[in-house]
Amino acid sequence: MGKIASAIVAVALVTSPLALPVSARAENGQIAAGVVGGLIGGALLGGALASRPPPPPPVYYAPAPVYIEEPACRLVRERFWDGYGWQVRRVQVCD
Repeated sequence: MGKIASAIVAVALVTSPLALPVSARAENGQIAAGVVGGLIGGALLGGALASRPPPPPPVYYAPAPVYIEEPACRLVRERFWDGYGWQVRRVQVCD
């Protein structure tokens, strides 16, 4: 809504001198009034355009988690003959 209002103010300030054609004469301090009016109008227009809030900071979206399904493994005790006698070792068995 602020952009629309500032655009309307800008159009009104630009077209207002064109709406009332008056002969150009500099009598009794009219130049000073024009300069002051221009400065005030510029300050109002500049303040309306410059008062926009800063953009929001960028937002990081984490990627979706990825699940890798690994086979279920277990350790099994296994007896084996090593040439001298029976030994026991643990062997990983995956299904």
